[in-house]
Order: sequence, then C-alpha cells, then structure tokens
Amino acid sequence: MTIASHLQELRRKHENLSSMVEQAERSPGADHLKVAELKKQKLRLKEEITRLAQ
Repeated sequence: MTIASHLQELRRKHENLSSMVEQAERSPGADHLKVAELKKQKLRLKEEITRLAQ
C-alpha cells in the first residue's frame, strides 16, 4: 500500500467518524462516552494524517 492510498483510506475513515459523531450528537439519548470515544478516534486519525502528509 502506498502512502497516498493509505492517506486516502485514513481520510475516508475520518469522514466516516465525523458522520458518526454528528449522528450520535443529534440523537436525543446519545451516549456521551461513546461520542467522546469516537472523537478520540477521529483525533488520532487526524494526527496520523497530518504526520504522514508531511
């Protein structure tokens, strides 16, 4: 797997997590621990994307 394809996959996962976070936050009975974990995963992906893009 090339770095470019890996970055593309990471960006796709990041977008999916963004959608999941938005959906969970709109839900009236949102599990705040789940939302926090999704945000942490999203941040880790963003950091990895930034690191690899340099």
